[in-house]
Amino acid sequence: METWLINKSIVVIGGTTGVGLSAAQAFVRNGANVVVVGRNPESCLMAELNLGSNARAKQGDATQPQTALDAIQLCIREFGSFDALYHAPEEHDEPATDGPLHDLGLESWRKTLDQNLTSLMLSNQAAVRTFMGMNKGGSILNLSPETASTDGNFSSHAGATSKAAMIGFSKSIAAAYAGHDIRINVISTDTSIPADLDGAAVYLLSDHARFTNGQVLVVDGGRSVLEEQY
Repeated sequence: METWLINKSIVVIGGTTGVGLSAAQAFVRNGANVVVVGRNPESCLMAELNLGSNARAKQGDATQPQTALDAIQLCIREFGSFDALYHAPEEHDEPATDGPLHDLGLESWRKTLDQNLTSLMLSNQAAVRTFMGMNKGGSILNLSPETASTDGNFSSHAGATSKAAMIGFSKSIAAAYAGHDIRINVISTDTSIPADLDGAAVYLLSDHARFTNGQVLVVDGGRSVLEEQY
């Protein structure tokens, strides 16, 4: 077992499936206790069984104000501490549909921003309030995922907007709470393989990254660099 996260207790929003679950598995392998949050009760049960005795699962909708706070309180009750938050937007069974701007509906716009951005604000707010209430520092890591193309010719406008906003929001609060020893960083990705992000997540939530704050780590296999060349 690696020990990069030994004695740390971490809440993973979106941690019962996909990228979040893969990260939670890596956190446990590195010595952490985890609480994973997801909407689907069956996924919560399967995740808890998969992760073992150092994990608890909490069913909830991350777009609701109480969900992240309840998960953090569960983490403190079960493991005696709360040290870090990883917010990985959960895949939705019925994702908001997007399209060209002239066809974009207001409901779709709001749904995408709620799923990607409002949920992140709420989880980060709950984490910051808890760290400050406990008079301790901590770490927050936000995942800014790829924006899906809707017809092969353009990206989701609402998705692209929320991705940029997630990065801007994270940098803003990183500056605001640096004096409280609270670090906020971002992983920006364009990969379909969840495990590709595990190493970066472990590093950024570990004490090895204690002097890393307000940064965006791009994990995309070099795709963004290649696109700049052509």
